[in-house]
Amino acid sequence: MTARKEVPTVAQSTETDWVSRFADEVIAEAERRAPGKPVVCASGLSPSGPIHLGNLREVMTPHLVADEIRRRGYECVHILSWDDYDRYRKVPAGIDPSWSEHIGKPLTSVPAPPGSPYANWAEHFKVPMAEALREMGIEFHPISQTEMYTSGAYREQILHAMRHRREVDAVLDRYRTKEKAGAKKPGKQQQKPVDEAELAAAEGSGAAAEDDGSAGGAGYFPYKPYCSVCDRDLTTVTSYDEETTELAYTCACGHGETVLLTEHNQGKLVWKVDWPMRWAYEGVVFEPSGVDHSSPGSSYVVGGQIVREVFGGEQPIGPMYAFVGISGMAKMSSSKGGVPTPADALEIMEAPLLRWLYARRRPNQSFKIAFDQEIQRTYDEWDALERKIGEGTAQPADVAAYGRATRTSTGELPSTPRPLPYRTLASVVDITTGHDEQTLRILSDLDPGNPVTSLAETRPRLDKAERWITTQVPADQRTRVRDEPDTERLAALGDTERESLRLLLDGLDDHWSLDGLTTLVYGVPKIQAGLAPDAKPTPELKVAQRSFFALLYTLLVGRDTGPRLPTLLLAVGADRVRKLLAA
Repeated sequence: MTARKEVPTVAQSTETDWVSRFADEVIAEAERRAPGKPVVCASGLSPSGPIHLGNLREVMTPHLVADEIRRRGYECVHILSWDDYDRYRKVPAGIDPSWSEHIGKPLTSVPAPPGSPYANWAEHFKVPMAEALREMGIEFHPISQTEMYTSGAYREQILHAMRHRREVDAVLDRYRTKEKAGAKKPGKQQQKPVDEAELAAAEGSGAAAEDDGSAGGAGYFPYKPYCSVCDRDLTTVTSYDEETTELAYTCACGHGETVLLTEHNQGKLVWKVDWPMRWAYEGVVFEPSGVDHSSPGSSYVVGGQIVREVFGGEQPIGPMYAFVGISGMAKMSSSKGGVPTPADALEIMEAPLLRWLYARRRPNQSFKIAFDQEIQRTYDEWDALERKIGEGTAQPADVAAYGRATRTSTGELPSTPRPLPYRTLASVVDITTGHDEQTLRILSDLDPGNPVTSLAETRPRLDKAERWITTQVPADQRTRVRDEPDTERLAALGDTERESLRLLLDGLDDHWSLDGLTTLVYGVPKIQAGLAPDAKPTPELKVAQRSFFALLYTLLVGRDTGPRLPTLLLAVGADRVRKLLAA
């Protein structure tokens, strides 16, 4: 295999970096199978509904490996097969039940959901996914299975499978027997989904559960025509002549006909034969699969037998990947009633962060993507890693994952010039309701020694935080600053409370920055206790601080919790704070 150009690698050690380990294996295997040819990594997605964040692992895993191979200077292509010639299986939640009349048609023959600008059902879900992948810096070569089948590109492979249908049936029959005997219990890596989002992610495209082409008295046929009258696959092959390639079928709609398979382009191989056929056709060396494809008798296991025994090819190196769970999703909706897509995630988080969530975990490790308050903690962790890398204290595996998240072999991904803490930005846009002038005033006050001079410095992170606040935080959790003082509560203040407010207001001008106000709000109870402002907190002092914070929240926003107080005070502004807290 000939290297093209020198590009920097991410990690020199494969001990701590799963991507490098797979790249080593794939390069060696490609050298053995097809020396001198481009390395082929593959993904497959079915646009049968919203392509969610669980499905994204199907693309991210080979993308990261393919990108590492390119970083090392080898030519590598990442194929993305759109399984848009799959049958339409069921009507998703939220779609008019009349769409059931299209069940059994190819996805590209089903009308798009009402109001969609796209030509058909498949395009409606393919286009947003493709745009999200490009935003994430994922380079791929798309292949439409509708185009491949209807153009006759697989004609020889179909004829070959029909000639060897008895061998195919024999392989499948081995596993049918095993399935009847009872499938193996999941191993440690096949952990059960723990929430609704993971259940949807585990289901995958549905291809894993498809009919394997078994038939009745006429024998076994691995090819299923789409009816030329109703366009559905409710068909049964009744006879096939290998010499003439005449294939007769009947359809549940009442239509029946005989076609020449050397000319017929309206049908496809059943999934458990189609997938291994494509491995051989494309020369795939690396392709992962989800747990729905990895159990005994599943398409990946059976495909390994069929690709060797029928198509004379080899099964790809293929790690099984674990579930991707979701926390949150207040207003998201999809065919499963709430499983978000990569496009949804990219509305509330920057592309490098989303890439990092997949890069830092081995494929067989499950993880969750936060759409709730936990996203703030995720961003804190990301920012802390960035600081550690700058200081040279990060672990090698963390450095590698960060490098894969922020750049590909073709260059850096866009980033926020001045990445202020996500939780701070979220608090500010929550309080200002996205008012640019107010937002800039507050952000400028965060660090008076180095003020933000333009909101452009804080974008796109600012926009992601604003989108998170407006789409994911329920209305009853939004921050609403009081318009007028709570006169009843102010009148009921005790002496200690009244003194704490006086100390805060007296110190506002001298502490008007994020760090200054942090010192001030934590320091007021210390001063009241006769301690220095920098004294270490005691259990008693922590109780006093919590009481003081609750008082401030009550007087400012009408409840006993809210955004971090220093950020809240900056957002409200000194004059308004004085108005609301003046006892």
